[in-house]
Amino acid sequence: MPAAARTALAIVLVTLGGVLGGFLSYRRTHPAPAPATATPLPDAASTAATEDSAPVNRPIPDSLPDLKLPDLAGTIRSLRDYRGHPLIVNFWATWCAPCRREMPLLQQLRRSYRADGLQVVGIAVDFRSAVADYVRRQPVDYPLLIGEDAGLAAAEQFGMQTVLPFSVFADAAGRIIAVKIGELHPDEAAAILAAMRDLAAGRVSLADTHAGISGRLRELAIERARSGSADP
Repeated sequence: MPAAARTALAIVLVTLGGVLGGFLSYRRTHPAPAPATATPLPDAASTAATEDSAPVNRPIPDSLPDLKLPDLAGTIRSLRDYRGHPLIVNFWATWCAPCRREMPLLQQLRRSYRADGLQVVGIAVDFRSAVADYVRRQPVDYPLLIGEDAGLAAAEQFGMQTVLPFSVFADAAGRIIAVKIGELHPDEAAAILAAMRDLAAGRVSLADTHAGISGRLRELAIERARSGSADP
């Protein structure tokens, strides 16, 4: 990807709130149901993000990585299975309040953009047992992949540190179009998906799509801050 386009993509990262407690904090108060070998995790404080400093750990890739994780049934799934469809990959956890709040929106988007072939995949940086218990109480109609400790490594493949939630928007060719850090709001999702439609129809270039999304998300962030409805 040209440097200018990569810069435009990086600018799309918009943080509207602080970082919630990391997986490490959760593990300290919710021990794993069975012993497991875990990679040392960063302290939650070291991942704090502000509007001036997005929590990017490495460059955002141009396209979806060949990420493979098990679903709740234990079947290994790959993000590349969704090539040919626009896709939202949402990183979340059961203990994350903004994550839980945005899940109904993700389900609504999947239904509303069915004609576009939009797919949604949730990646839980959480324990399988916690996710299974959650969906028994709050059914989710899109696929959920279970990261457990591997969820942190999965997030890093998208250039993210331990910050939840965040949502990755990719087009049918698997190109990453936008990354939204923090709770996803309906107006933000509509702006990103409208831009992706224009890109798919050939009405705009990829670079212009990145720039347009960046500008619109910043406008919406300013409007939300002024109205006092910024992410908690």
